[in-house]
Amino acid sequence: MVNSTNEFLVEYNTLDENSRYKITGFSGSAGDALITPETIYLFVDGRYHIQADQEVDHSEVTVVKLQQGQSYIDEIIQRVPKDEILGIFSKKISQRNIELLNRKLNIRLLEYDPLDGKISKSDDQNIELDIKFTGLSAEEKINKISQNLKEYESLYITDLDEVSYLFNMRNFSQNFSAKIKAKAVIFKDSYVLFTDEKLQELENYLRNLKGTVFIDKSSISGFDYRLLGSHATEMKINPVKQMKAQKTTAEIEHLKDAFARSDKALSTVRDFILKKRKVSEREIAKKLEKEFKNNGALGLSFNSIVAKDSNSALAHYSKASKDEIIQNGSLVLIDCGAYFEGGLATDMTRVFVKGEPSQLQKRIYTLVLKAFLHAYNYAQVYNDKPITGFDIDKKIRDFFHGFNLDGFVFNHGLGHGIGINVHEYPPNLGTGDIAKVPLLDGECFSIEPGLYKEGFFGIRLENSCYFKDGNIHSFSNMNYEQKLIDEDLLTQQEKDWLNEFEVK
Repeated sequence: MVNSTNEFLVEYNTLDENSRYKITGFSGSAGDALITPETIYLFVDGRYHIQADQEVDHSEVTVVKLQQGQSYIDEIIQRVPKDEILGIFSKKISQRNIELLNRKLNIRLLEYDPLDGKISKSDDQNIELDIKFTGLSAEEKINKISQNLKEYESLYITDLDEVSYLFNMRNFSQNFSAKIKAKAVIFKDSYVLFTDEKLQELENYLRNLKGTVFIDKSSISGFDYRLLGSHATEMKINPVKQMKAQKTTAEIEHLKDAFARSDKALSTVRDFILKKRKVSEREIAKKLEKEFKNNGALGLSFNSIVAKDSNSALAHYSKASKDEIIQNGSLVLIDCGAYFEGGLATDMTRVFVKGEPSQLQKRIYTLVLKAFLHAYNYAQVYNDKPITGFDIDKKIRDFFHGFNLDGFVFNHGLGHGIGINVHEYPPNLGTGDIAKVPLLDGECFSIEPGLYKEGFFGIRLENSCYFKDGNIHSFSNMNYEQKLIDEDLLTQQEKDWLNEFEVK
């Protein structure tokens, strides 16, 4: 088994540290591989079905296209004969996934990945955030955790988002990331933070750590888990994860400002596209990054998606081309976000058409807009019980089933949490069990319904939002496109809902 991540189990790994990319040629952020004597299996979800087909050598790589609700772990298990042994690089997979595989397979944990790239050092560029962006000092956050520990207990934090959050630290030197590379051990009256240089001492430190060490099996690597041995004790609830998810008033206010600047950057690029006679995907991507920086961004929160026409059918198309020229009649989808000085990600998606749209473009755009409006107003309509992301996602899938979609499909989750990473959990709006927990005040997430058809185009409309006082509120205020809306497809209720947003 070859993973896409590095030893910190990050989602957005650089390609030079991504062993899965090196053996398959697939550059997407998610998806692992299985090397067998016959072929290399590449497991990708609906966001990457088309991209994987385009990037791999099909004589060597078999693309396994996961559908909603399918687990890549289950699919791997099906492809390993019961009398065979599955090798796993223990530094690049969570203990949780090791245990899931070990239920059905004979596994062998390997400490060394021969395709490993050298992880860059960045300790000297770590910065501490002003409390005006966080609302709580690092000492206050750590105390909320440590006060519940006994003298013989400690908490080992391995998730980079959680360490960055708890210590109010960021690093903007890496592409598409603001987190620091560090792990930490919290005691009742002290803590140890392992950043770049100290990480070299971590292995011996963990071997000698005594007492009860609480860990999160979903974020600790199998390698670290074995170093702790019998001292490792799984937490029922990760207190840092939940605290991080419920943003403080200061964090919400920072995100409002960050999204206002993100809206301004994308609005400028919208005008650039509509006014310029001919412009390429790559030119738009460069203009977008420039406008983010003009509005104070310290970096992008992910590689911007600028996708023209059939490229927009790839939910995570990420190779903006100088040869793809936007002309009259062209549709362009832009999914973008950035980090500002508060170190929280923004994320938004809009679709434009240069010149006059086709009737099909208008129909699909309007159906996606209707879906967004129903998801956004879900709490107002169904306010008789706690709201979960699972409920909202199901409502939108049922909504789409009520229409003739002309072969277009909705093949990804409705939304994801947003924080230090552009994807965080909790919350989640999707079909899995992780989405079945109630939304809580201060949680921030995207709502991004989409419809895609290979060879045609894709429409996705994404607003990042927050939950407060039983309602969903939008951070994003970027306008919708009047010429792409078929008013005849909107009910009066939907028109009233749309009045909250700018349309031009």
